[in-house]
Amino acid sequence: MNHKKYKAFPSIDFKERTWPNSTITKAPIWCSVDLRDGNQALPIPMGVEEKLALYKLLIKMGFKQIEVCFPSASETEFKFLRSLVKQNLIPDNVTIQVLTQAREHLIRRTFEAIKGIKNSIVYIYNSTSTLQRKVVFNKDKEAVKKIAIESVKLVKELAEEAATRGENVVLEYSPESFTGTELDYAVEVCDAILDVWQPTTEKKAIINLPSTVEMATPNVYADQIEWFAKHIKNRETILISLHAHNDRGTAVAATELGILAGADRVEGTLFGNDERTGNADILNVMVNMYSQGINPEIDIIDVNEIQRVYEETTKLTVHPRHPYVGELVHTAFSGSHHQDAINKGLKYLKDNNIEDIWEVPYLPIDPADLGRSYEAIIRINSQSGKGGVAFILEREYGFKIPKSMHPELGAMIKKATDESGSELSKEMIFDIFKREYIDVDGNLISKGYKINEETSDEDGTVTFTGTVSYKGKEEEIIGSGSGPLSAFLDAIKKIGLPDYTITAYEQHAREEGEDSQAITYVQIEIESTKSTNRKMFGIGISKNITSASLKAVINGINRSQK
Repeated sequence: MNHKKYKAFPSIDFKERTWPNSTITKAPIWCSVDLRDGNQALPIPMGVEEKLALYKLLIKMGFKQIEVCFPSASETEFKFLRSLVKQNLIPDNVTIQVLTQAREHLIRRTFEAIKGIKNSIVYIYNSTSTLQRKVVFNKDKEAVKKIAIESVKLVKELAEEAATRGENVVLEYSPESFTGTELDYAVEVCDAILDVWQPTTEKKAIINLPSTVEMATPNVYADQIEWFAKHIKNRETILISLHAHNDRGTAVAATELGILAGADRVEGTLFGNDERTGNADILNVMVNMYSQGINPEIDIIDVNEIQRVYEETTKLTVHPRHPYVGELVHTAFSGSHHQDAINKGLKYLKDNNIEDIWEVPYLPIDPADLGRSYEAIIRINSQSGKGGVAFILEREYGFKIPKSMHPELGAMIKKATDESGSELSKEMIFDIFKREYIDVDGNLISKGYKINEETSDEDGTVTFTGTVSYKGKEEEIIGSGSGPLSAFLDAIKKIGLPDYTITAYEQHAREEGEDSQAITYVQIEIESTKSTNRKMFGIGISKNITSASLKAVINGINRSQK
């Protein structure tokens, strides 16, 4: 490893910076570049049908600026844009952006493509970076600036011609590879082209300042943006736009800091698709804002649909750990901290009827706000804990497992995951739960019973009479106690079963309403011949409270004899 072949990006001597003390309070102007930047980076570029499907998704989400193509680059791109015009697929409140290099014949072809569009942005660029001037173009600063000036003159001429047809053309100019350009030179070039264009506060030009290659930490990009904004002439007549790339993996952070630094507009792609490591993930930035109480002004509510269309049209797959959208992003496998804390957090909101504020450990945003269900939040594998299993059984099936039962249940499910070596689905967990606690095969079966209760000023006495089958033999039983369960335990003791004591009892309705089933959880303790106590839970379900309790005791007894 020869790290000395690289040199650190120089910091900016900019003591006047104010962005570290700023706060994002509103959404910027968003521009999706999925159909152009994103498309150029695909191993197999989108066909017309795919591009149209993705375009319609962007319209549905509420994007008001969409870069659709580089119309002078190919006939396919040109025809796609013309098809949008001819089929009247451009809403009046949507501005179409097209890209072109700063070359005369490409600019003229671009204006042919946008003819008839009510509102469009013509985005021209030429690279101004020190490295590209030296290595790629072999031109000095004046020659590079002249290219920009002459191109903007032509764009202005053609835009004025389009205005006679009632078409509004906005200029977007980029000193491409801005992050590798001397700041004073970037300002010099942009001042020069703005002198030609003559924007106003009513009709602003767009200056796009891309980190075409991400070369430094995000704070440096923020410094560059704020320095530029404070030194450009007539700042009030331009929109400063960001277009961050992800070479260092910090494009989202760079975009957020760029907004703090005064940017008005953000270009990016859904899920960050673009060449090399991609663009800023514009959806990620939006949901970040949403999680801070800011309206992103784009419809992000159904990320499942956004992901579906994106994957179908681009043939790319969203990473399972992608922020907010990945399959596993709202999922907790680990039991010791995540599952238990999430379970308690959700329960706290429910128990306290809190709906207006979201505060749940490990979940910075409510999955329901993104169209996700709670079903997949807790998932069970060998790393999971008892709280996660209890969460699933309550959330999905209505069982409020007593806290004292959690260790026993958790150990049972953990054993199953260790044996399978894989994740257990909610259905598999419920099947194990029913088999072990509710539908228990065993020696003791109730064949019918009757309860008589005698009351007085003192505690009453309950008499239990009934029929049971024990180890295949049918027995008539009778016993007494302070309640139905103690009377039943007294009765079965007389046919040879050991002494049982009820050490825990909980009951709740499975759902609201008169016809709801009662669910009873009973823990019994068995006095063994070795003088060691063994505790075991059983669960019973019935519309009759007493029947539910009796079933729970019998299931506990049968479990104790296995």
